[in-house]
Amino acid sequence: MMRKPQIIVCGLGPTGYEIFRLLRQQGIEAIGIHDEPLPQETDHVIVGNLRSSATLLAAGIQEAQTLVLAMVDDAVNLAVLVQARLLNPHIRIVNRLFNQRLGERLNNTLADHTAMSVSALAAPVFAFAAFGNRAIGQLQLFEQTWPIHEEYIDEGHSWAGRTLDELWEDRSRMLIYYLPMQTHLDLVSGVLRQQPLQVGDRLIIATKPTVGSRRKSLIERSRQFFRWLKTLRQQIQSSVAITLVLFATIFIATLTYTAINAEITIVDALYFSVGMITGAGGNEKVAETAPAFIKVFTVIMMLAGAGVIGIAYALLNDWVLGTSFRKLWQAAPIPSQNHYIICGLGGIGIKIAMSLQDNGYDVVAIDLDPNSRFLQTAQSLKIPVVHGDATLPHTLETANIKRATALFAVSSDDTTNLEIALTAKGLKNDLRVVVRSRDAHFGMMVQEVFEFNSVLSPTEIAAPSFAAAALGGEIFGSGMTAGNLWIAMATTITPQHPFLGQDVKSAAANGDFVPLYLETQGDTLHGWELLGADLEVGDRLHLTIPANRLAQLWRVVEPELELPPPSSQPNPQQNGRISSASPR
Repeated sequence: MMRKPQIIVCGLGPTGYEIFRLLRQQGIEAIGIHDEPLPQETDHVIVGNLRSSATLLAAGIQEAQTLVLAMVDDAVNLAVLVQARLLNPHIRIVNRLFNQRLGERLNNTLADHTAMSVSALAAPVFAFAAFGNRAIGQLQLFEQTWPIHEEYIDEGHSWAGRTLDELWEDRSRMLIYYLPMQTHLDLVSGVLRQQPLQVGDRLIIATKPTVGSRRKSLIERSRQFFRWLKTLRQQIQSSVAITLVLFATIFIATLTYTAINAEITIVDALYFSVGMITGAGGNEKVAETAPAFIKVFTVIMMLAGAGVIGIAYALLNDWVLGTSFRKLWQAAPIPSQNHYIICGLGGIGIKIAMSLQDNGYDVVAIDLDPNSRFLQTAQSLKIPVVHGDATLPHTLETANIKRATALFAVSSDDTTNLEIALTAKGLKNDLRVVVRSRDAHFGMMVQEVFEFNSVLSPTEIAAPSFAAAALGGEIFGSGMTAGNLWIAMATTITPQHPFLGQDVKSAAANGDFVPLYLETQGDTLHGWELLGADLEVGDRLHLTIPANRLAQLWRVVEPELELPPPSSQPNPQQNGRISSASPR
């Protein structure tokens, strides 16, 4: 029997504790480290300074195989990483980092280091949740993002009556899961038995993306230009008003001086008026020989002109030397229709915006903080940002909510997100709303009571992927089906691997996973070649698996207990449905 890996989870906040709980729930020898006692955990948690070598030694860092760094602060995770590698140079590190560029550099520099981001893992699931019931996730395959959707087989569906083996061989798609209406077949067994699709069946499918043109039509570019002009008009209203006041002042002064003295030409009066108001001076004889009340008028004009010129210079300086013109030039106009509104420009919000934009969708963000951490990132991506309170109808209307496709309420506060979602629904009842909830249980109740499209917890979405990475897997996708979570990962066949020596179809039946493709020495196997291939040392198997079946990746199946191939004896406990990552 292969020894179960010993894993240390450092930082038992919401995400860390969910990782820790998931690992122990599945029988893994896991130890937690936290800076304060946890009432619900007393036997398997070390309390102390996370950066202290004494705390790490008490947790068994020198004998542990994997350390999961799950703190929110990247700096703290890096400090613990350095300390851990000094105590155990060979320990495997799963590091929670929001800064993905730093994570990539650490992965390239350090052996056995895997950087992961809760925001990056959760954002695609949030984004696809806004697409309705079809899009449920994505996979990173062959350096492309494959969108995942659900096909429901009804009477008029073109696939009704077709067999699963026909779809399995198609290289433009990958079958993820089969959810039959009447039978209890898993996907691999259905493919081997040439099971026909029947009315009521459902298939989870990843589709190869098509590279389309990002160029906008002439009409759309014209609309965008006019929206920019509208924004320009709003931005320069104050400048235009001051300019008009300045011209009016000069005109009144010029008219006054020509009226009291017919010998003064309009040009001389204009020259004096401009010099007087701007402070440059010139042709003072116009006022020197004038009556006393004209001199008083001149004094008033000089004082008024000084104020107007001061304001005009300030506005001009801000436009030319400041940031107003640059911000206006760089700012993207707010989309007028069919766009997605993201309320809360935090870690999750900016990742959702990037995910949607990468797939060609128009996005507008709303954030209350004008100095948001990710404001410059949004501006560099040409994502329009509305500064205001998203709980107020006026702010949402500024983002053209009545013509929007969906809204994400993803601020860091659950109550604020609920208020934003209710306000949005009040303005547009049929709007798709996706709400972030830190508390998964509270989120379930909110979704049931208020009938939002989705209420998701980033912690619940990301934790199974961290747990899988702690076991040695490389995560390249995740998704949801009927509220349940699954992950896509790659596993390398080692001399101690439980699947070594099995063919793929037998390993899939024993491990309750769906194989996607197999990388061998110099070849990549798909379709029927994949199912019949024998797993050898060094092979790399890409698969999808329910989050609560991760234990199959280290559990050794004794030869006498191995199940027959699914084509001859399907597992009666499997119905192809994806189990929940962790019970509520």
